[in-house]
Amino acid sequence: MTEKHIVLEDIDPVVFYGVGNSHLQMIKALYPKLRIVARDNVLRVIGADEQMSVFEEQVEAMRKHVLKFNRISEEDILDIINGRKTKDEAVKGVVVYSVSGRAIKSRSENQQRLIDAFEKDDMIFAVGPAGTGKTYLSIALAVKAMKEKQAKKIILSRPAVEAGEKLGFLPGDMKDKIDPYLQPLYDALEDMIPAAKLQDMMDKHIIQIAPLAFMRGRTLSDAVVILDEAQNTTSAQIKMFLTRMGWNTKMIITGDMTQVDLPRDTQSGLREAMLILKGVEGISFVEMTKKDIVRHKLVTRIVNAFEAYERDKKRKS
Repeated sequence: MTEKHIVLEDIDPVVFYGVGNSHLQMIKALYPKLRIVARDNVLRVIGADEQMSVFEEQVEAMRKHVLKFNRISEEDILDIINGRKTKDEAVKGVVVYSVSGRAIKSRSENQQRLIDAFEKDDMIFAVGPAGTGKTYLSIALAVKAMKEKQAKKIILSRPAVEAGEKLGFLPGDMKDKIDPYLQPLYDALEDMIPAAKLQDMMDKHIIQIAPLAFMRGRTLSDAVVILDEAQNTTSAQIKMFLTRMGWNTKMIITGDMTQVDLPRDTQSGLREAMLILKGVEGISFVEMTKKDIVRHKLVTRIVNAFEAYERDKKRKS
């Protein structure tokens, strides 16, 4: 008889064990010759060597399923034990799954171009109007790279530029003042990584969210690094950010040139960087349009209305 301890790494054991331990009871019933005891995220298993080996392989397959899809059903468990693909595995083109099990994948031609560019190049500029999924899809690609062990860290950053408000008048310490600017990044991560796991990864600095100013002096290696709202960087800031790139790192720079909050006499660093770096090998440029907007249909109408207003204003001036 052999005793082994199997650690369910990187997943929520509650999802693996099922509601009221229903999945665990099913697994025990499918392996009547093994004694299986669960404690936290560790399975203590006692039994014959031959059965133990098969059990380990199948539990690992179940763990990977939970890691990838954030869920597992009794039907999935039976499929895995019987050597069949689960229904989720049969679906193609998915980047990652949300915590609710929703498939996150490209919803437009240009979103697919962003996915393809991430596979091909180490630096990607993704620009376009609000609602085109630039930030959300970029974070999904980073989470996928982390889950597949292609990256050790995810680093997300934004310039803290006032859009009509002043930081000094916000309550709290510097973290409290900065966090509202970073909230869209937290929102996307919370949609893709279970809350307890996300907090643990942030506590261990595996996932880092910080204002752009905090990037100075760092070399970012073995990571996926995303600079969001890059249209609000100055030339010096974006140059500083781009030169933080270290070994085995991918960078995604997102922005919307119609929403620049810099002073009127300051040129957007994003616009300048895209002009300077065009044609540089290893850098991709993905431009999204109104056709890629995936938010409420009113967002497209709002974007159209503002564009018409700006065109009319230029004609009159």
